[in-house]
Amino acid sequence: MRALTLAAALMVPLAFPSLAWAQQQQQTVQSAVPGLLSNSAQVQQTPNGGYAYNPQTGYGDPTAAAQQQQQQQLQNTNILPDSVLLNRQGSTTEAEGGPQIPPPLGDQMRLPGSSQTVFGAALFTRGAPSATDAPNPNYRIGPGDRVSVRVWGAVEAEALGQVDPDGNLFLPSIGPIRIAGTRSGDLQRVVESEVRRIYTQQVQVYAVLINANRIGVYVTGFVRAPGRWSGAGSETVLDFLVRAGGVDPARGSFRDITVQRGGRAVGKVDLYSFLLRGTLPNLTLQDDDTIIVGKQGALVGVDGSVRNNYLFEVPGRAMSGDELIQLSAPLPAATNAVIRGTRDGKPYSRYLTTVQLRSVALLDQDVVSFITDAPAPTVRVNIEGSRIGPSVLIAERDTGLCQLLDYVAVDPQLADTHSVYLLRRRIAAQQRRALNETLDRLERQLFLGTSSTTGVAEIRNSEAQLVANYIQRGRRIQPEGRLVVSDSNGRCADVRLEDGDTIVIPEKSQTVLVAGEVNMPTAVVWRPSMTVQQFIDQAGGFSDRGSIGNLMLRKASGEIILDPRVGPQPGDELIALPRLDPKYFQVARDVLNLIYQSAVSASLAGL
Repeated sequence: MRALTLAAALMVPLAFPSLAWAQQQQQTVQSAVPGLLSNSAQVQQTPNGGYAYNPQTGYGDPTAAAQQQQQQQLQNTNILPDSVLLNRQGSTTEAEGGPQIPPPLGDQMRLPGSSQTVFGAALFTRGAPSATDAPNPNYRIGPGDRVSVRVWGAVEAEALGQVDPDGNLFLPSIGPIRIAGTRSGDLQRVVESEVRRIYTQQVQVYAVLINANRIGVYVTGFVRAPGRWSGAGSETVLDFLVRAGGVDPARGSFRDITVQRGGRAVGKVDLYSFLLRGTLPNLTLQDDDTIIVGKQGALVGVDGSVRNNYLFEVPGRAMSGDELIQLSAPLPAATNAVIRGTRDGKPYSRYLTTVQLRSVALLDQDVVSFITDAPAPTVRVNIEGSRIGPSVLIAERDTGLCQLLDYVAVDPQLADTHSVYLLRRRIAAQQRRALNETLDRLERQLFLGTSSTTGVAEIRNSEAQLVANYIQRGRRIQPEGRLVVSDSNGRCADVRLEDGDTIVIPEKSQTVLVAGEVNMPTAVVWRPSMTVQQFIDQAGGFSDRGSIGNLMLRKASGEIILDPRVGPQPGDELIALPRLDPKYFQVARDVLNLIYQSAVSASLAGL
């Protein structure tokens, strides 16, 4: 029956949510997730012939309970959410500070953990480019390219044909003109200068590259679709790699790409130069060239507080920490790094500052996590209520409340400086945890209780259902984390401020709120000579469940006083708590049940 008494206490904050005194407790903080009993609990007969309580069916016949139980599905509850595991909020072992991993502003939704994406893999997510007949101005003309030249004026000549193997184009009345190696954008100037060497006056020239020669290039090595691919002679190594499906990110190298011609290497390509600086080697591909993508080198992963969360390929056996910092671009908030890897066949881990990391050699399969592991030197405090000036103040970490209040301007005619209080998130979490633990204990008493007979089981079932409803409503209460910092004389306790604290300066009031078990809850104008009974009378007197011996006074500062001996002051709240009458929880159906009810009532009366 102690469960019923606690249920009556819950009736105050639930029936009067604006006065929810459970939300205003003077201690602290976060929700330990309710340890709900499994819905798979069954009604079982106890050794003394009674029935145990079932949360689905109450006390009752085990056969009917078993039939209902078959229709229920087990529901899993996340008992320990991530926030509790990481920060232990609301627990006695809660610790301030600890490492953090702030994400970049432009990627707030980034998932935590190591990246699975190789740097540069996005180059090959697009489709293969279509060959174009309009080469870019930087393309250098080669044998097989089609060129159109027209000369008019003192002499007329026209040629439309391919550049011969020697790199020349024959122009009637003028002769061969060497244009191989000329940039497409410089073709007009080169042809015009050659013509003017013979005809110095009254000659106009027009020259244009019609299209580049079509070539076939072999792409092999660690690519997704090796083979011979056709394209224009003006296209780059990157274009042919795209046609071959790109570098295989699991096996191929983005930094070891070789172009071979006639069995010998004519160029090396490092795609990191293109990705980071936009440069590619000045290499014109020819027919039957071969592009070979080498095997993947060592990889070093990076995650945490960085802009570039990728797997980076090492140019060789090792990468310096300084090079990794250049590639990953850690955020300004990153102060430390954790290296995880393998050395000599054994797990390896090292914790460094970002400065120390620059001189460390990183090997294949190392993962570097950048974190923020330095406490903030300042705290942010919000100011609410009757104030003059800013609502946000930044203070040193060791600043006390009374010290900070010296910098808050108020109007003494309006501000109730004797009732200042703090709202603290950590305390709200502790209040939530304490409230849920209390509800869990009540729930266990409620659901695990046994009855000797069916009659008592039915009586307890009706009681349990009502209390269970209050338990559900109690879990929805959101504590505000109020911390009382002013004593009865208005003196301030110089508690150390925490980041995110809210200082509330109430405005002076001339009324007292009377609520709870009164006939007309209302605000009563305060007068110096009024007694507690007079305030109750102003609210219509006590209801059937109220009494003068069951009052609670909540001061404007948040202080709770039970059975107050002194009358309330302006701004206080006077709450009449309910008196629980056990007989309202009992239901009589027949004479036998009435006997059981009387016995239970007698037991309650003796409590």
